[in-house]
Amino acid sequence: MSELKPWLTLIYQRPGRLFVGALLMLAALLSGLGLLALSGWFITETALVGVLLAASLPATINLYVPGGGIRFFAVSRTVSRYVERLYNHDTVLLLLTDIRVALFRKLAATGRGQRRELTGAQWLSRLTSDVDALDTLYLRLIAPTALAAFVALLLFGLAWILFDVRIAAGVALILGFAFVVATIGVYARTARIAARQSDQQESLRMAVVEHLEGFAELTAAGRVGKHGAWLMRQAHQTATEQVKADSRTGWHLAGSNLLINLSAAFALWAGFELFRAGAISGPVLVLLPIALLGLAEVYSMLPEAFGKLGATQASAARLNRDCRSKDFEDVREAIELPSGAALLAKDLTVKYPEHAPLFTHFDLQVATGERVGILGHSGSGKSSLADTFSGLLTPSSGASSSLPCAYLTQKTVLFEDTLRANLLLGAPDTSDAQLWRVLEMVDLAERFGSERDQLDTWLGSSGSRLSGGEARRVVLARVLLSPAPLLILDEPFTGVDAPTREKITKQMDVWLEGRTVISLAHGSEALPGTDRVIHLGV
Repeated sequence: MSELKPWLTLIYQRPGRLFVGALLMLAALLSGLGLLALSGWFITETALVGVLLAASLPATINLYVPGGGIRFFAVSRTVSRYVERLYNHDTVLLLLTDIRVALFRKLAATGRGQRRELTGAQWLSRLTSDVDALDTLYLRLIAPTALAAFVALLLFGLAWILFDVRIAAGVALILGFAFVVATIGVYARTARIAARQSDQQESLRMAVVEHLEGFAELTAAGRVGKHGAWLMRQAHQTATEQVKADSRTGWHLAGSNLLINLSAAFALWAGFELFRAGAISGPVLVLLPIALLGLAEVYSMLPEAFGKLGATQASAARLNRDCRSKDFEDVREAIELPSGAALLAKDLTVKYPEHAPLFTHFDLQVATGERVGILGHSGSGKSSLADTFSGLLTPSSGASSSLPCAYLTQKTVLFEDTLRANLLLGAPDTSDAQLWRVLEMVDLAERFGSERDQLDTWLGSSGSRLSGGEARRVVLARVLLSPAPLLILDEPFTGVDAPTREKITKQMDVWLEGRTVISLAHGSEALPGTDRVIHLGV
């Protein structure tokens, strides 16, 4: 259970909501039990009175008090169940928010190289199915388990009060055994299967995503049918595991329901002796067994929850593993920047696991206000060097230090939001006049000035409403708005035609006056103005 500890700690940060939600669930459950028990008592009482009256014996019954109680429990059950569903589902959404925020914070704390260890399909699995396995942990597992134990104790007390301690002890023993069968028993028999199935589902999900992404290549190679058949075999294996887990869960569900029915039969059989002795009345005799039968409502929720607990633990373990920051003890301490320097790199070696170093013994010192260009062919390590300068990639050896920087990565990233929202990520306090100024500098002012919503123009998913060059210039504008004294620009003019690039470069010279710029590209024509140029791989 150690895998769940950080997420349970996160869930328990809202004790007030959890307590109120549990009370509402308890109210709905007790209303249901009260409705069953009182209805059984009332039906039995009216039947006995009817028999006495048919035998011409005097008998009376108060129809109004029990009838009012039945109506009260019926209404309270409906109302409490409705309010409980609204409140607890809102709680689950809040817990989902807490989990996602905590998850993204942990991801932000990990190195970029560590995050690259997982594919996009794997991250999709983490952010969807693995998170979903945790956000209902309270509603599906914690609250029902606590309520089942609490209500079983209440019924033990009721049996003690209405009957005697021996019958109460017998009922408690059977209910305790039913509780173990529905919880620990299910978990013990399904934990490994559920965990293995969770891993298989992730692998299958990854394979399906990769199949869709590589469909054109598979078609060209004539391998669509064979790969599809392989996916079907994997799906069949996963379904087989699911059937095995569901079968075991179902047997435990049947067993717990059988034991609950047995407790009701035991209470009826044992209580009949008290009835014959005149210690209890007939209506009271049937009250406890019917209340015990109502306990099946909460007990029936437990086997499924504990049957999935192994998968939930597997999901938590994956999230914990992939979001844990790794320590690099062999990395030297950061070096101190000399006076007048914006960046200093000393004896850098950068490599990825199981690959040869991209470069070794790299030294560079950039003065404040200097503009340095770095050129190199594809695969020479330009982007990795930029990642290292920005602190996103930890070098294998050596050290680097720099002033606060804004980084234009090689990949263009736009959010599904407005132009304004995307630009303000770089500098939230920027005025509209400044936004228009930077848009004019990257030759986009006329483009968005003609839009009806102008700065509030919706860019679409990943900037789908823009061309590749336009999207690149929006991201460049966002970086240029940053007040950081050091700018790192990796391929700043990707997708931008030569005349537009020359126009932007001239305007950038004025905008960037006094700031330090490190730009990286394949050729000198794709660099903004530079004071010196470094060639990688030469």
